[in-house]
Amino acid sequence: MREYLLAMTVALAVTLLLGGPIRALAIRLGLVPVIRERDVHVTPTPRVGGLAMFIGLAAALTAAEHFPMLERDVYGESNTIQALLWGGFLVVLLGMVDDKFELDPLTKFAGQIFAASVMVVKGIQISWLVIPGIGIVAVDPTLSIVLSVFLVLALMNAVNFVDGIDGLAAGVSGIAALSSFAYCYRLAISYKLTGATAPALIAIVTVGICLGFLAHNWDPARMFMGDTGSMLLGMLLAATSIAIMGGIDPYQLGAGVSQTTSVHKLVPAYLPLIMPVSVTLLPIADMVMAVVRRTKAGLSPLAPDKGHLHHRMLQIGHSKRRAVLIMYFWSALVAFVTVLFAVTPSRQPIVYGAIAMTLVGLLMLLGPRLGDHRERLRNKALRVGSSTTARHRANTGGAAGAAGTAAPEGALSQGSTVEAAIPAIAASTENGVDRADPDGGMRHRTLSR
Repeated sequence: MREYLLAMTVALAVTLLLGGPIRALAIRLGLVPVIRERDVHVTPTPRVGGLAMFIGLAAALTAAEHFPMLERDVYGESNTIQALLWGGFLVVLLGMVDDKFELDPLTKFAGQIFAASVMVVKGIQISWLVIPGIGIVAVDPTLSIVLSVFLVLALMNAVNFVDGIDGLAAGVSGIAALSSFAYCYRLAISYKLTGATAPALIAIVTVGICLGFLAHNWDPARMFMGDTGSMLLGMLLAATSIAIMGGIDPYQLGAGVSQTTSVHKLVPAYLPLIMPVSVTLLPIADMVMAVVRRTKAGLSPLAPDKGHLHHRMLQIGHSKRRAVLIMYFWSALVAFVTVLFAVTPSRQPIVYGAIAMTLVGLLMLLGPRLGDHRERLRNKALRVGSSTTARHRANTGGAAGAAGTAAPEGALSQGSTVEAAIPAIAASTENGVDRADPDGGMRHRTLSR
């Protein structure tokens, strides 16, 4: 665990420290795109945060090569990390070009296929599947490449679709990566599967770069990850799941999974398939609804719009931070439930407690806000005060006019007071309804009781 935490710390620190210089460089070079119609921010902001995330990723994976356990079980057993860095590098290049020049959807999709194919061909591939009623089935090499590329594309675009509000994509991806790490670490420790060490490393480093970038991306964001960062995070989440299904012996999970194996024994073997879908359920659901919505409207499935989940939450009155926190809690709830199946019975009460706390937090966010209730009471009191003031002015208008006429040249002497000159205002002030504004206007107030 110590080596994993060191790798995460390196990723977090490098991403955090490089965020400011990269943002300053982007501003100096004029890499600040104009605000688009679908954007929810109002200030032009650099979209090059994905570059800091990739450098943090590369630094952490390079440092991890010098850790004894990781060097033995990850770098000495496979070329998973090299394949990941190649794919990530190509995705970052594609994302930076897209963030600068706004590539058309087909060109961008072709670039995604190329980057995913390079990573898959270099070694991160699905080698087996669990089919209900049959058991574990070895996957043909050609089908393995197709399925692996498809999973990478699905998660890349899912994270890209959900990246539309400050801190959302980084937070949801960090929660998904943390859940994946918990599962991979469980495989490596309980099942003694060294093949789970590489996906565990990828997952925990992903958590680090997400935390480091959130310091720059929390509302109000000083920098966005752009397509560079969102596609990189999607590739990392996909690589974690694919590396599980390509680097471990499935028979050690299911202990001879066959058609007659009980459902309980099948669960560990199914989890590598369920995990990437469950922990990214929110982005995937948003992506599916977007594709259906755009197709029904006669648009391209990749055409941008303002109908995503975060857009809808803003439209119904949630603030940016509140919308982000609600989606965090939804993601964590699904992730905790999934991880529950992977932990030992002795540790399950901890997960149950986490699920309960997540539910409580979600209900608190979805329920009525105390601040809104106080705001409604204050507005009601102001309306009552305004009506009282209007009645006072209507009833005492003549007296006020007479007092004003009696003053020399229509003006008040220096020693006179507002209360002596305008009895109506004096009476209303004594009743605690309103008071004189320094600019001559009236500001309403209510007395605290």
